Amino acid sequence: MKILFLTENFPPETNAAATRVFERACYWAKWGHDVTVITCAPNFPGGRLFAGYENRWRQTEEMAGIKVVRVKTYIAANRGIALRTLDFLSFMVTGFAAGIGQPRPDVVAATSPQFFSAVAGWAVGAIRRVPFVFELGDLWPASIAAVGAMGRNPALRAVEALELFLYRRSAAVAALTRSFKDDLVSRGIKGDKIAVVINGVDLPRYEPRVRDEALAAEWGLSGKTVVGYVGTHGMAHALSNVLDAAERVRDLPNVRFVLVGGGAERDALIADAARRNLDNVVFIPPQPKERMPAVWSLCDVALVHLKDSSVFAGVIPSKIFEAMGMGLPVLLAAPAGEASRIVTTSKAGLHVAAQDADALANAVRNLSENTDLRKSLAGNSLAAAPLYSRERQAREMIEVLELAASGKGGEAGLRIKGVG
Repeated sequence: MKILFLTENFPPETNAAATRVFERACYWAKWGHDVTVITCAPNFPGGRLFAGYENRWRQTEEMAGIKVVRVKTYIAANRGIALRTLDFLSFMVTGFAAGIGQPRPDVVAATSPQFFSAVAGWAVGAIRRVPFVFELGDLWPASIAAVGAMGRNPALRAVEALELFLYRRSAAVAALTRSFKDDLVSRGIKGDKIAVVINGVDLPRYEPRVRDEALAAEWGLSGKTVVGYVGTHGMAHALSNVLDAAERVRDLPNVRFVLVGGGAERDALIADAARRNLDNVVFIPPQPKERMPAVWSLCDVALVHLKDSSVFAGVIPSKIFEAMGMGLPVLLAAPAGEASRIVTTSKAGLHVAAQDADALANAVRNLSENTDLRKSLAGNSLAAAPLYSRERQAREMIEVLELAASGKGGEAGLRIKGVG
């Protein structure tokens, strides 16, 4: 099958969308499918080109058997609304142009949360007269409103109308959570065509390993109990609450909060930690994808943190599954929902209320002082990982694409209902 996939994020970027699309496509290519990905020059989240890349109208490379076509875009850092919207819109235009210039595929797919890439994907499918599959990675623009980046206004309502149009016109929708499917059904989208394809982890890459002592020494973490947050530092993650918790456990000299990654809030967080003299918080800049398992090896506890908003109750952060693959206990600070259900039913970690600094501090204190609890949760975490493998997700997603290509996308929701 010939698959054309549009995504603004792709390796060497390391955010959730880039990793998800790439790791599944590797399996598809290995299974004999012809996969072309249209993306842009890597620059997320800082809005700066990665070494070795230029922002050209077109550049092509091959990665693990995948044809990667990179197009020119307006590049902006992952902060604010106006410039990021120009970024999104520019990829919609140049991604569409590149898509209609490719050999005719059997199916076109695009992923959110970069919503306008889905617009480009639908348009390519319409022009080439091939089915379009919308992978729903986030309820955008609802998540934009949830973090306070945009109020309810005519522009937001117009985007929501376009969002519903795309869901209706897609041959199938692949939702990353059941909550996403429930939301679409409540807004009139037929549930039969909405498959639930839960996220996963590439187990051959993420597996238990001893701490990388050289890296630990580099960041002053040797002999420390590390509570690690690995991922984007954005408005949706409310990481100032982590600093509040760190302030409450200053009396635990062996504990370090480690925040790895970049994003719109990183500089402000670093400045705030310095103002508070929080010497138990360590910031590590974004790391290359191939180094991520070594970064995870520094952690004794994997921290997953989200803003206190009902929108995020339906989100399942992919770092939960990476932590499971690494055999780490998960400390989830987020609204109760699908993510907390996974963590608590598998007994892979602890769940505390979102943006509750006292609860987070108490959980860190408990985990740091109770080695047996950490070991028990770690064992359960590792045992649950195979349920959420990237290979399983790749097989379910390819089934959605095959159903759409064969004209049976309307049955995708009946056949693929998600693991667990």
